[in-house]
Amino acid sequence: MARKVFFSFHYQLDIWRVNQIRMAHIVEGTAAAGFHDASIWEEAKAQGDDAVHRLINRGLEGTTVTAVLIGSETANRKYVKYEIDQSIERGNGLLGVYIHDLKDQRGYGTSQGDNPFDRLTWTRNQQKLSTTYRTYYWSRDSGYSNFGKWVEDAAIAAGR
Repeated sequence: MARKVFFSFHYQLDIWRVNQIRMAHIVEGTAAAGFHDASIWEEAKAQGDDAVHRLINRGLEGTTVTAVLIGSETANRKYVKYEIDQSIERGNGLLGVYIHDLKDQRGYGTSQGDNPFDRLTWTRNQQKLSTTYRTYYWSRDSGYSNFGKWVEDAAIAAGR
C-alpha cells in the first residue's frame, strides 16, 4: 500500500541529505516537513510560531506516517517536538532515520545527532517515546532497500 509520508528534519543543515531520500521515490509523497520551497518556510518563520504551526499542519494533512530524518542537530530543532506531537495526535505512524552519514553538496557527512524520541516522554507513564518508536540508520540498515518496509511497519503499528 502506498503511504504518504511527512518528513521532519532540520531544513538548513540537512536538506541535501533529505532530498537524496525524497528523490529516491521509495514512498509516495514528497512533502518535506510540508515545505516545498525555502521562501515559504522563511516567510512563515517571519510571521511567528502560529504561522509555522499552520504550515506544518498543512504538510501533515493526508499523511499516514511521519519520518523524522535525524541529522546532527534535528533533536535541537525548534519545531521538531511540535511535528512529533502533531503526528501522534493525528495517529500517524512514526519512525526515525539517522542520516548523518549521507553526503551533503560538498561531499561531507556530519556527526550523529541525538534521537529526538529520547527527549520526549509519554504523559501517561513518563517513558521516553524511543520505547515506542523505532529508529534506523539510512546507510547501515540499507535505507534504499528497506525504507518502504520501515514506513509500512510504522503505519501498521499505528493502526493505519
